[in-house]
Amino acid sequence: MSRKARLGKGLDALLGSVEKTAAESDGELRHLPVESIRPGRYQPRTRMDEASLSDLAASIKAQGVVQPIVVRETVAGDYELIAGERRWRAAKMAGLGELPAVVRRVPDEIALAVGLIENIQREDLNPLEEASGLRRLLDEFGLTHQQVAESIGRSRAAVSNLLRLLNLDPPVRAHLEAGHIEAGHARAILALPREQQLAAAETVMQQRLSVRQTEQLVRRYLSGTRKKKRNRASQDADLRQLEEELSEHLAARVSLEHSGRRGRVVIEYNSLDELEGILERLRSSRAASGQ
Repeated sequence: MSRKARLGKGLDALLGSVEKTAAESDGELRHLPVESIRPGRYQPRTRMDEASLSDLAASIKAQGVVQPIVVRETVAGDYELIAGERRWRAAKMAGLGELPAVVRRVPDEIALAVGLIENIQREDLNPLEEASGLRRLLDEFGLTHQQVAESIGRSRAAVSNLLRLLNLDPPVRAHLEAGHIEAGHARAILALPREQQLAAAETVMQQRLSVRQTEQLVRRYLSGTRKKKRNRASQDADLRQLEEELSEHLAARVSLEHSGRRGRVVIEYNSLDELEGILERLRSSRAASGQ
């Protein structure tokens, strides 16, 4: 059986049930020593907000862990996290010795999917973490965009829009990850060439633009770019015409190199005799003009 087929069957059994209690789930509820649990290899989260973690630790200290984490047992006899890393870290911070956990038999093919979906359902991931996790589901486990969309309860268009964020210029991605701009800003900025994206993002941050205002900014950028291209194309056409006229008049290959208000004329020749012929034609032109 293919890896993709195994994953599909596993998802059918596991998706949407990550947060079930032991009585409802296919796992076994245990109270495990906090120190026997280690982070999961397929954890989609790349960073955690320390202030938020401290708040959760205070809540756990007062009320305990209300929702069990989800783990799987390893061959070494300890436990690997599948879902609930924030709760586990907060429990350690709160000084708990053990915490409730649902222990499941979950193969590698399912661990990433479960961890990702649990975090998405709890809105615990930033847009880039979510996009990176979705990309792993596509690349490592062979799911289609539609299968990914169904597994996380999103539309196919929403999945595609998230994945597009991975195409941002790296400095702009860093601003998105840090929360300096929102996903809506980033999606608008994606319409720009990479070399213009950072400048647009900096304008958004400096002027505190809304998503709608960012879309207008991007349209202005694109309008200016198209105008420059049209002007450049028109200028290039004029230069090519002049090159042809000069080449025909001098019977030699002529190139015009123009930049700003300056430029130069390059006349090519293959021998001193050819050069003498070019100079003679220039003298004839000068004489014909009466100079």
